[in-house]
Amino acid sequence: MEDTLATTIPTREEIVRKATDLIPLLRKHASWAEKNRRLHDESIEALADAGVFKLRRPKHFGGYEVDTRTLTEVATAIGRGCGSTSWVASVYWIPTWMACQFPDEVQEEVFATPDTRICGTLSPSAMAAPVEGGIVVNGKWGFISGAHHAQWQEIIAILVPPDGEPYPVMALVPLSDLLVVDDWDTFGLRGTGSVSTVAKDLFIPAERVLPLPVVLSGQTASKRNANSAIYRAPLMPVAAASSTGTIVGMAKGAMDAFLDRLPDRKITYTNYDSQREAPITHFQVAEAALKTDEAEFHAWRASNLVDRKCAEGTEWKLEERAVTRADVGSVIRLAKEAIGVLANASGGTSIYNGIPIQRINRDIQAVNQHALMHPNTNFELYGRVLCGLEPNTLYI
Repeated sequence: MEDTLATTIPTREEIVRKATDLIPLLRKHASWAEKNRRLHDESIEALADAGVFKLRRPKHFGGYEVDTRTLTEVATAIGRGCGSTSWVASVYWIPTWMACQFPDEVQEEVFATPDTRICGTLSPSAMAAPVEGGIVVNGKWGFISGAHHAQWQEIIAILVPPDGEPYPVMALVPLSDLLVVDDWDTFGLRGTGSVSTVAKDLFIPAERVLPLPVVLSGQTASKRNANSAIYRAPLMPVAAASSTGTIVGMAKGAMDAFLDRLPDRKITYTNYDSQREAPITHFQVAEAALKTDEAEFHAWRASNLVDRKCAEGTEWKLEERAVTRADVGSVIRLAKEAIGVLANASGGTSIYNGIPIQRINRDIQAVNQHALMHPNTNFELYGRVLCGLEPNTLYI
């Protein structure tokens, strides 16, 4: 049902401050999340209390409908406390935005729950067959971050019609309709709980199904959201720009962890009683800080482009779509380099599990492997478009 109480929309500064205030709590639970391969319930409750799950929820359902720059800054703050927590928050934002493309009666059902959390995927790893009143889906989706705490999942499947070519569709499914397979055992981003989910002969009503190409092109089936700026952009630029803050936050969290240990660390087998006194440390800290600044530039450029295009309501050029993917790749490359510098400068004791830098370093390596975020993939796509060739993917 629609929220009946008017929602007071906090300012960007207020939202970011609430997220920043969570850093000590998120750091406290980071090791627990990694060990248990899921976020701590207290972290989820704290995110809800801070309004994090309202950021892409429509205003008429009690949400905030914030711009993308706000998402970037909030994710940066959360990522500074715990990369896995920020990753899950960012993942929730993207399928929540996708849910806002569905017909309004579908949204009434999805957003009936306060602080609705929607996990999802862009991978078409299931098959769908048309039946009377909807489709039947069979398949499995991997890397479903935040599934443990979500109420809904956005899925992608290949629909095979009786006549015509197969095409991908996007659908919304209650988590209770899916089998959750606890197969998330990785070296990085362990706290995200990115398990697999399975559908077996699952019926999905037609109103909860949309052709994926329609969504990728920026068309919406929602009448109420049609004139809202943040829901007017194509999917991939929105998804790309929504992901960058987490990465910047990881780099800043690595710097916090490094500087916290710095005064009391010696450089073994040298006469430096404090690592802080060594000129090589000054060089390393400066290099990492500047790479983080560069990463932040690309994060802000991506979010500002999405917000500007949404506000203008103008058609997206192919190069504009491609550059958002390139910005994501740049953020990851630069943040990975910054974290790597600090990890290499942290000494032998940093390999112990209780030292945060080793976890952050593993987390950024895991992010780097994401199929839609890998720098090489995104740079190739951008260069291909700049060279006047058609993109070799729908995900742009």
